[in-house]
Amino acid sequence: MPRIVYRHDQPSRFIASAIGEPGQREFFLQVKSDDGVNTIGIEKGQVIALTERFEELIREIRRGKLASPDEISVKPLIDNKPLELPIEADFLVGIISITWENDRVYLNLQAASQDDEIYLDDIDEGPDLIVVKLKIEQVKGFCERAREIVNAGRPSCAFCALPIDPIGHLCPRANGYRR
Repeated sequence: MPRIVYRHDQPSRFIASAIGEPGQREFFLQVKSDDGVNTIGIEKGQVIALTERFEELIREIRRGKLASPDEISVKPLIDNKPLELPIEADFLVGIISITWENDRVYLNLQAASQDDEIYLDDIDEGPDLIVVKLKIEQVKGFCERAREIVNAGRPSCAFCALPIDPIGHLCPRANGYRR
């Protein structure tokens, strides 16, 4: 089956969101541009890793002076609106690649469906792929929202750091099981 490549140059929206009760949530990335809306399924750990890497990349850009101070100090573009309907994943993210285009001050995000390697985006075979070109303010806004979404889950136990369910939590450290 031929692959589908979704391209979004300068999207009007790039967000992470979650649906469901804490402990049972499904996470999504949603991108909207003139080319349409794409929603892709993603794991919570991938949202965390993507956020951390974006923040690290912005620090590297600032440290290396790869963009002007005005471009780096731009305010985040915050989008707190819910996911657009219908919420149906085009595919589940397997691997993510991020690159920096210095000449255009863009971060490129490529997310491929359930595969172990990123393929060139101009070949006909391979996993479905989404290619998104983001401005720094969009990346900063994404990171803020993603942190809020991730932290809105179950609270962590102060002793063992495992999540606490609404009905309680059997803490291995409190009862001496894990030392």
